[in-house]
Amino acid sequence: MKTVILAGGLGTRLSEETTLRPKPMVEIGERPILWHLMHYYTAFGFRDFIIALGYKGEVIKQYFLDYFALSNDLTIDLKSGERVTHPGDLPNWRIDLVDTGVATQTGGRLKRLREWLGGATFMATYGDGLSDVDLSKLVAFHRAHGKLATVTAVRPPSRFGGLLFEGDRVAEFLEKPQVGEGWINGGFFVLEPGVLDYIDGDDTAWERAPLERLAAAGELMAFRHEGFFQPMDTIREKNILQELWASGQAPWKVR
Repeated sequence: MKTVILAGGLGTRLSEETTLRPKPMVEIGERPILWHLMHYYTAFGFRDFIIALGYKGEVIKQYFLDYFALSNDLTIDLKSGERVTHPGDLPNWRIDLVDTGVATQTGGRLKRLREWLGGATFMATYGDGLSDVDLSKLVAFHRAHGKLATVTAVRPPSRFGGLLFEGDRVAEFLEKPQVGEGWINGGFFVLEPGVLDYIDGDDTAWERAPLERLAAAGELMAFRHEGFFQPMDTIREKNILQELWASGQAPWKVR
């Protein structure tokens, strides 16, 4: 199953870090948050990634182009130019790096990936948040209910879209904080390709009309996660993640 990571936003609320690099490349413990996220998915067996690029996407491309050489020992003969790489233990990732436009909204980025998804069920998340959600249980939940979309519902921070439930079905999706039971959109989606038909185009934010329409049609289900969830929208939130990683007790850390 492919995993889409939305990594193209401007990151304006974290401008102290994003002037020179996209937000998914902001480092936690000397590694980009994107690296942490991909390692977490890998721990559950998901190794096939599509990274939807936009703002400063070339920084992410360069990171992965250099990853093999910079992560291994090298022998270099300066006279002849001969180089030998001594491979170490690197992640078994396959990565599609797809330019989805600098100004494209989150829904538009997903829709632009239609040909890359191959008509199959896929996972999707944002490139700026970490969690300890059980991805195996998330996928099993999605397959069991048979609807088009599953969103991982988490408890606040309180500034994201709110979810109102009827059982496990999302009855209504509201882009207002702290509504209903106080659950919010935490990302970590499992989606059928049919959700792309709910997206009008580049100017469509995934978190607005598409999720609202899916909820109204009874096609949006919620996997409720009571555990750790932390986005990284501000320096304060970046520091929270940094402190957790430095403590050695980061909830998303995989062994």
